[in-house]
Amino acid sequence: MARRRSAVIAGSAALTVLAATLVATTSATAADPPYERVLNGTFDEEREPWWSSSTTPSAVADGKLCAQVPAGTVNPWEAMIGQDDLPLEQGQPYTLKFDASATKPIAFKAVLQQQGPPHGTALNRTVTATTTMQSFTFTGTSPVTDTHGQLSFQAGGATEAYTLCLDNISVVGGIVPPGGVRDFGSPVRVNQLGYLPSGPHRATYVTTATTPLEWRLVDASNTTVARGKTTPYGADALSGDDVQLIDFGSYRKSGSGFRLVVGEDVSEPFDIAKNLYSKLRQESLEYFYNNRSGIPIEAKYVGDAWARAAGHVGVAPNKGDTSVPCVPGSCDYSLDVRGGWYDAGDHGKYVVNGAIAAWQLLDLYEATDDKIALKIPENTNRVPDVLDEARWQIDFLLRMQVPAGQPLAGMVHHKIHDAAWTGMALAPASDPQPRYLYPPSTAATLNVAAIGARCARVYARWDHAFANRCLSIAQKAWTAALQHPAVYAPDGGVGGGAYDDVKVTDEFSWAAAELFTATGKTAYKRHITTTLKAADGFSWQETGGLADLALARAPWRLSILDQLKLVGRIAKAADTYLADLRSQGYANPYKPANGRYVWGSNSGTANNAMILALAADLTGRSAYKSAALESLDYLLGRNALNQSYVTGYGERDSHQQHHRFWSHSLNPAFPSPYPGSLAGGPNSGLQDPVAQRNLQGCAPAKCYLDELGSYSTNEVAINWNSALAWLTAYADEA
Repeated sequence: MARRRSAVIAGSAALTVLAATLVATTSATAADPPYERVLNGTFDEEREPWWSSSTTPSAVADGKLCAQVPAGTVNPWEAMIGQDDLPLEQGQPYTLKFDASATKPIAFKAVLQQQGPPHGTALNRTVTATTTMQSFTFTGTSPVTDTHGQLSFQAGGATEAYTLCLDNISVVGGIVPPGGVRDFGSPVRVNQLGYLPSGPHRATYVTTATTPLEWRLVDASNTTVARGKTTPYGADALSGDDVQLIDFGSYRKSGSGFRLVVGEDVSEPFDIAKNLYSKLRQESLEYFYNNRSGIPIEAKYVGDAWARAAGHVGVAPNKGDTSVPCVPGSCDYSLDVRGGWYDAGDHGKYVVNGAIAAWQLLDLYEATDDKIALKIPENTNRVPDVLDEARWQIDFLLRMQVPAGQPLAGMVHHKIHDAAWTGMALAPASDPQPRYLYPPSTAATLNVAAIGARCARVYARWDHAFANRCLSIAQKAWTAALQHPAVYAPDGGVGGGAYDDVKVTDEFSWAAAELFTATGKTAYKRHITTTLKAADGFSWQETGGLADLALARAPWRLSILDQLKLVGRIAKAADTYLADLRSQGYANPYKPANGRYVWGSNSGTANNAMILALAADLTGRSAYKSAALESLDYLLGRNALNQSYVTGYGERDSHQQHHRFWSHSLNPAFPSPYPGSLAGGPNSGLQDPVAQRNLQGCAPAKCYLDELGSYSTNEVAINWNSALAWLTAYADEA
């Protein structure tokens, strides 16, 4: 998943919140405090969120940010230090202050402007620095309103290399406080896509009233078709809202343009339809074709807006993935690791995350016998399209195995990504960074053992040779992991996510379960040591529960007694998620015990709903099924933000997710996210500068911004969309 980015000058868009607040705020008063717009301007702990050009390495030393400015560049912007996503307000003054010194007397530029066209500039001043640290102050007025402002110190054009150091950087200005005034729209919160005629029909109303209130359901012609009374609920802890609940399940007729009305408050429109999820089911799967590496994304499948050239095939300036060397100092060979899916907003490809996503698509197929037609190149080969899409990723995963004759043969490289973070508004084919294989890990090796075994079982019906190849590589990976049981991925990293994990007992158990279900060999069964637990659920970092989910797809491998125990364990986890959903004002099966939402919390909602759905199938309990379907209400608008987290679905949909190519809000020449793309969702950690500037003090369920720069709340990822695809396929067949 993409985390940081180097310098880029591209595109702009004004934050809706900021624009709305500017309308309401006409002037500053004398009492208004000066708003600091820079983060970490004193470099007390680390460099983040400051970046520097790839030509200009920088690091914090003695509490200052020092950059090695090279000789031989021509333009000032070819060697920069900067910070992105500073909010700018049209007509407002901004004062820049900083200290600077250099190892020789030099001149450089200090610039505050939009990141992209038309590059509206608040100030652009030439600074003369000496070997003594000096203080500088400049003031300028912004000609634009834009949340994608950029402060940069541009030092290119030097004839001799030198070191430039900066400290105490501050930008003060603007009348809108950090975070502005958030507008959550109507207090009547519904699934903005709609409801199945036979499913639950529930909504949430935000109000401090403590007595039941009258609600009305009106159709597209504003005719009242149902009415009733709300049920007081009280305080919803994770959102900070006081709410009441609405159940309009007595109305089962189909139609479009319905709204719920309480007093003068009116919900967003929604439909009631049997085929409600058919399109989202398809488009959430087509997300993966859009994020393929190594193949052109053609307009005849995705439309002109999303078409692009093949990424990472070695066409300049791209270095390509067909012969990728190991990161220096780790091995002396190169591998062909073309194909696969880009993991998230960046151009990295990660085994532990990619295997989970591919596994979930294979499980989707097994759960539904999915034959839905996708707009992908393989859609005429008589193989289910979801299996064609999953295979694009599985082929890549198999290529990541260390070849015979090499140290750690049979192990699997943990990841491949760029040497440094790339800028935003960048197509994969334009990525100029060198690419590296990162060292093998036991976790990645066991992920390939697990996905290879599931592949062998699922594809045996469709491609016997491919199934055999999957099983052979899975068994080699298993053997290698047993020989090297404690090779861990390093934490940290530049140019890609770490996906570090120092506990692999769960991966051993999951891989053993998949190999046991594929082969029936008891030697694997002895290594199944984990079970599904509601507190853990499942994720790329916690795979122990997947052992039970694997066994649930091959019950014939178990005795009757073991089958009953398995169903009991899954039902016990589902009971917890059902209770969690019912105990919240915004019905959600995800309820963190510590009260803090994590990165990608929406995938927690979808994955927990998947377990509810599986429990419904195994036990026949309608309450589990109802809860699984109601979980979609949360993702599609019945939440504390009145936000549909899925692009193209709902009146208030997320459409500025963090993604290198889907970056229309930064550069209009690029597209918005493809319909059916799931945003990561609320995240109490606030690990990106945009969230840190705008969401301090947020209630856990409200720690989210639909902003391109907020990668910790608004990124996309393959394992999040695979969860959405699984859940919508289930709902479409409910």
